[in-house]
Amino acid sequence: MKKIVKHPFKPVYDRNSKILFLGSIASIKSREIGFPYSSPQNRFWKILEILFEEKITDYKQFLLSKNIALWDVIKQCEIKGSSDASIKNVVVNEIWELIDSSNIKIVFTNGKKAYELYNKYIYHKTKIKAICLPSTSPANAKKDLKSLVEEYKIILKYL
Repeated sequence: MKKIVKHPFKPVYDRNSKILFLGSIASIKSREIGFPYSSPQNRFWKILEILFEEKITDYKQFLLSKNIALWDVIKQCEIKGSSDASIKNVVVNEIWELIDSSNIKIVFTNGKKAYELYNKYIYHKTKIKAICLPSTSPANAKKDLKSLVEEYKIILKYL
């Protein structure tokens, strides 16, 4: 059964942020635990730990220290479980406001749904192209950690 979900997290960014990671909307597990990508099976934080050769103990402090902003495209939607494929009736976050108050020059999406929604609802306001990176979700089982790390290395050249 689909239910209406409101995005529970504020964006992580400051005026020094150079890149922005956008997901679609926080998963059930992330909403339960209280921070983005907190499902133990999601590989987002593990990828960043490998790329920066650093253990992440405070995700907000880590992101800000690396000039990385993090948010989701969706403010509210109808969704079944945590399935991006089931998303309907989307209301987007005001990402253009975040970009206007930072030094963000490039957007990376975590998965195709975030990329699709960014291009449909937000790109025309920001005029910043997005680069679609593979989803770090456990639902993207065809990508192993090593291949995800290789693809996510692109962020390093923008920091």
